Amino acid sequence: MKKSLQLLSAAGLLLGSLMTARAQSTRVLFDNDWQIQLDTANQYEASRLASKPWQKVQLPHDWSIEQPFDEYSPSTNGGASLRGGTAMYKKEFTVPAADKGKHLFIDFDGVYMNSTVWVNGHELGTRPNGYISFQYELTPYLNFGGKNEIKVLVHNHQPNSRWYSGSGIYRNVWLEKKGDIYVDNYGTYITTPKVSTQQASLQLQTKVKNALNKTAAVEVKTVIFDDDKRVVKILTDKFSLQPGELLERTTKADIPAPKLWSLETPHLYKAVTEVYQGGKKEDTYTTNFGIRSFHFDREKGFFLNGQSVKIVGVCMHHDLGALGSAINYRAMERQLEILKEMGINGIRTSHNPPAPEWLELCDKMGFIVMDEAFDMWKEKKNDFDYHLYWDQWHYKDLVDQVLRDRNHPSVFVWSIGNEIPEQWGGQKDTSGRSIARELNRIVDSLDNRPTTAALNHPQKDNNIAITGTLGLIGVNYHHQGWAKLPEEFPGQTFILTETVSSLQSRGEYLMPSDSIRRWAGFTKKKNGGTPDYICSAYENSSAPWGSTHEESLKLLLKYPFLSGMYIWTGFDYLGEPTPYPFPARSSYFGIVDLAGFPKDAFYLYQSLFTDKDVLHIFPHWNWKPDQKIDIWAYYNHADEVELQLNGKSLGIRKKTGDQLHVQWDSIAFTPGTLKAISRKNGKIVKVTEIHTAGKAYKLVATADRSTIKNDGQDLAFVKIQVEDQNGNLVPDADNELHFSLSGDAQIAALDNGNETDLTPYSNKESRKAYNGLGLAIIKAHEQKSTVTLTVTSPGLTPATVQIEIK
Repeated sequence: MKKSLQLLSAAGLLLGSLMTARAQSTRVLFDNDWQIQLDTANQYEASRLASKPWQKVQLPHDWSIEQPFDEYSPSTNGGASLRGGTAMYKKEFTVPAADKGKHLFIDFDGVYMNSTVWVNGHELGTRPNGYISFQYELTPYLNFGGKNEIKVLVHNHQPNSRWYSGSGIYRNVWLEKKGDIYVDNYGTYITTPKVSTQQASLQLQTKVKNALNKTAAVEVKTVIFDDDKRVVKILTDKFSLQPGELLERTTKADIPAPKLWSLETPHLYKAVTEVYQGGKKEDTYTTNFGIRSFHFDREKGFFLNGQSVKIVGVCMHHDLGALGSAINYRAMERQLEILKEMGINGIRTSHNPPAPEWLELCDKMGFIVMDEAFDMWKEKKNDFDYHLYWDQWHYKDLVDQVLRDRNHPSVFVWSIGNEIPEQWGGQKDTSGRSIARELNRIVDSLDNRPTTAALNHPQKDNNIAITGTLGLIGVNYHHQGWAKLPEEFPGQTFILTETVSSLQSRGEYLMPSDSIRRWAGFTKKKNGGTPDYICSAYENSSAPWGSTHEESLKLLLKYPFLSGMYIWTGFDYLGEPTPYPFPARSSYFGIVDLAGFPKDAFYLYQSLFTDKDVLHIFPHWNWKPDQKIDIWAYYNHADEVELQLNGKSLGIRKKTGDQLHVQWDSIAFTPGTLKAISRKNGKIVKVTEIHTAGKAYKLVATADRSTIKNDGQDLAFVKIQVEDQNGNLVPDADNELHFSLSGDAQIAALDNGNETDLTPYSNKESRKAYNGLGLAIIKAHEQKSTVTLTVTSPGLTPATVQIEIK
């Protein structure tokens, strides 16, 4: 079993800059002025692709999100019913003649999938893995002082994913320039073997490359800054490099009174490494990192900086809802802000390496990340998935992932696989054991953080667990067996890698509320389902392999040896719309819907894991006369809740035992006001009211930020509410919303959180509200401007909102 990590770090954001860390002054975004030829057929024919017109695109780019939802897409609705295909990207660029003698590299943060890259007709290489970052050197093939052309061929032939993957160059591309002596790609590794509030011991390993054909005398100077930009340490190292040599050097220092990275105060340090030869600076390489200690205890769970912490995390796929898989810094930041507000402190990157910016945000905002590598090994889950490339590529891909991500202080655990088929097989099939041992050896050789695997067969005969190489036994679902895990795996530590799989449609309620629905697939005779393809938000629907949120939360809170859990999922995501077939095209699993609007379970977590005063009652109060309705309340910081209907008390409820909510059953609907009052020792803590809404009368638009940057990428998320004349949300409103924009910006996408809405995301002009809500995403251009969004709907008072672009 691996020793617990007392480590840190984070290659990433340079104090708020969008540029990931490498050579600070010579690494630039390479996202502008690309073109694409696209063929959405599910097979590659070079002549057919070549006949397609070239179109201008801006990276990051996802071509699938621009397609119509298609019942016959080979991706199936598991892949959101959106087509992949084949595309050729190209870009022309010039390199100044003055750069001759420099070394130029191109970095791709992720291309989905099967990408081959050429520069000026020279093939640089192929990477099948759609989630891995990779780098090629361009230098030998460049025309210095003249024009150059780069081409990228991308194949996304379905089915190759169990969820929506997106297609294309969907993460950032960078152009990097270095001198003759430079820090290698992912060439720094910072650890802190000993950490206390008084002092931290720091160890910096640096790989330096000599690209000359002669021996070079080298000086490497690293300056350590704290998050107040104060110099706290300077490290120097002098040595010689042989021609073409790549050498790793280690320097050490003590950091007095370190600012520890924690969930509440995620302090980041910055190491700026400069490489000199003969007094000339050849390279600058910047690494952000954090200082913290942690360990997992088999009886008491997880400890961060000596303090017990329960990990309450969520699993997240990589799509950004209506924006598709094309990464956007602000969109990712917004997702994490919403999760933080809910009380979430952990992220599992299911089931693949994330975008570098995702980890940089987790570093900056304070999340406990499980960084996952693979969804399958040699045995396939889909015909065209990664199993086809396993033998040739798994070693390189895993090494690159760990080298890229090991400096991030938010990364605490490596996951080597999710629900791997090789975990079964018994004594006859030992391939799972040999692969598990190999993957753990690879990670161990590069980093000392613990590994896990997400096991959906958490039994002692599991071929992965039986190797004894996992630092943590990871368990997917099986909540009925959690109490006996220490007996099943004596002496082991545990992490719940995937839990819950509750199914909810925002604002939809099926009664009776205490009748649990375990829905796997839609038929009219069994397995649940409704004709209108909804799931109940009462917290009474789940997949049959999972649980409700409360069923799992009660056990997590009960057993200290459970270090934490990662809930399936934080946000709804495109694809995998269990329990329904087409036209359902996105998931029901999220605690937050695809548009970023919380479902009711959001407030359950907020009541348990934040300091906010919470009193959330639901459902809405618009029903048929005398219809019997169950009322639930999530609350905290109080002994009791009283519910009143039109001033008349319906009784007081108190949580007893392990209850996480209270409820009033079969309340006959009468229009008016539901009022909940929570009290502590007889004093009012919080009051919440719900009013019966009248007819839809007006639209109200609210932007999450009134000012955004003129960088061509920043976003404002505008929430549109359909309200009655008194300002109450109309809970079942589905009015057609029409959008127009003035100013130097664009509508990037529209959404409403409805899992069955087949309006293409390419439509930027109209979308129906879903249960009273809609969303417009505004993307800045590069000019300073005042942008006005106008939202109209026939018969309703329109709404406008202004956004300053600065």
